[in-house]
Amino acid sequence: MDAHSRGRADDIDPADQWVLNPHTGNYELRLDHSAGESSSSARTATAEETGRRGEPRTGSSREGSGRRGAAADGARREVPGQRSRRSSQAARGAAEPPTPGRRKRKPQKSRKKKALLWTGGVMAFVVVGTSVGAYALYQKFNGNIDSIDVGDAGSKNVVTDGPMNILVIGTDKRTGKGNEGYGDKGSTGHADTNILFHVSEDRTNATAMSIPRDLVTDIPECEAKKSDGTSAVIPGTPNERFNTSLGQNGRDPGCTMKTVENITGLKPDHFMMVDFNAVKELTTAVGGVEVCMSKPVDDPKSHLVLPQGKSKVQGEKALALLRTRDSFGNRSDLDRIKVQQQFLGSMIREMKSSDTLTNPKKLYKLADAATNALTVDSAIADAKKLMTLAQEISKVDTKNITFLTMPVIDNPAEPKPVTVVVDPVKGEQLFAMMRSDTSLTEVKQKEKDAKGKQAALLKGPKADPADVRVDVLNGGGIPGAAGSTVTWLQNEQGVLKSTNKANAPEKIKKTTLEYAPNQADQARALAEMMGLPATAMKQGTADAEGLEAMVLTLGADFKGAGQLITGPAKAPEGVEQASADKAVCAK
Repeated sequence: MDAHSRGRADDIDPADQWVLNPHTGNYELRLDHSAGESSSSARTATAEETGRRGEPRTGSSREGSGRRGAAADGARREVPGQRSRRSSQAARGAAEPPTPGRRKRKPQKSRKKKALLWTGGVMAFVVVGTSVGAYALYQKFNGNIDSIDVGDAGSKNVVTDGPMNILVIGTDKRTGKGNEGYGDKGSTGHADTNILFHVSEDRTNATAMSIPRDLVTDIPECEAKKSDGTSAVIPGTPNERFNTSLGQNGRDPGCTMKTVENITGLKPDHFMMVDFNAVKELTTAVGGVEVCMSKPVDDPKSHLVLPQGKSKVQGEKALALLRTRDSFGNRSDLDRIKVQQQFLGSMIREMKSSDTLTNPKKLYKLADAATNALTVDSAIADAKKLMTLAQEISKVDTKNITFLTMPVIDNPAEPKPVTVVVDPVKGEQLFAMMRSDTSLTEVKQKEKDAKGKQAALLKGPKADPADVRVDVLNGGGIPGAAGSTVTWLQNEQGVLKSTNKANAPEKIKKTTLEYAPNQADQARALAEMMGLPATAMKQGTADAEGLEAMVLTLGADFKGAGQLITGPAKAPEGVEQASADKAVCAK
């Protein structure tokens, strides 16, 4: 239950986090949240400054509603997050007596402005910076969040030590006032707009890959929860549009997550789903998002009217922009995706700007709107868990967030293609990059570093394959990987002294090769055969004795026997990219 309806969260009244500024006449969020600060002292000080000491507090719990509560003896400004008192004294409208003040504890500087909330918007995901004071409203925001149990389709952990994948789904469900003209009438909500957000293991960069709704692919079998709480296994169907992975035949977001994994080989850890209302609420809460048009727009279908150049959109106009197709590019869904990506970049910049981060009222509206807009998997269906996830994701600099669209080609099965399929060459190149956690923003530098490390690694004599001794263990996720690798080494590479040692004691993320100093020539030979990176090489300190073999442990990065461990050094050519830190005018 939220703090508004049930009372205090951690002995702190959420309303007490907002105090009246006598200079502006507005309620403002106190940033130095501390249980040691007396909320009654703050009220007393405020009352003394305004001459309203002892007045009863009234009003709505929702700041930003535009209404003002009225006290028995005069009008009062509404307090964001305020709850009604359950005591008989409050019920009679009696004034609340002042409480003696307590010693004020020093603010904790290390916690200032560090709590962040991660949320999705329609066709969007945004990093929302909130203050530590807003954290006191945890129970209120927690009560806003809806969730769906997706079982094994996602991760049970909030964050992982390695790369993270978050699937953002925007549905075409016509819920909410004024949304009757959008989406398909009667739709239960299909996967209309989809973005796989891949965050690197070192949290220095992220790739946001849009997945076209008209992509034809195989929808795998999946298990979904029914409204009565029971589960149902939904059969897979070949050659279906991607958007039917949700809402069709009872499929839930877990089915969409499995479809993404089936296409890319990247398993989503979590999902965040929103409908049409989200973009209206989020853009209004942030005070509008700046967009740029290369030409005037007057779209008769979406009723979007925008001038050439820069302007701000919010609410209905922001939604109309994201739904407009006929005014951009060649009027395809792929060109609409480009506009959506440009909008998202601008929205992220606005939400991370100082104008937002230093405005308590805007932060409150934003956090409230964001949590109201979300449906997430049960593993993160908690405001604290979302904050934990946010703190991890917010480490990525805006300039290192890259937007792109999954590489596709026209569907060859259609005489006049209206759908697309994955580009068999460029698509797999991009997926391999993401699977190997290669940054799209630092490709050139990483390519240079990789070549330098590989050259240094292979510098020196290499043993003849017949002289290479290696024990192979499987610490990855492919069954029988050790056996198939040994077969490949012996039959294809001539490494006859290789042995299958079955499964490793535990799973590992990265493939490793352990060797002794006097086995360096064997290690170089094996590294060249398998494309091992320098990070895989683990040289010991003592020389090997007799017939002792090196130890090769295959990790989660192992793709299959005969396939190089390292991913491609650069992104596939012809794939357009956009950075979240740069403004681009829609064409």
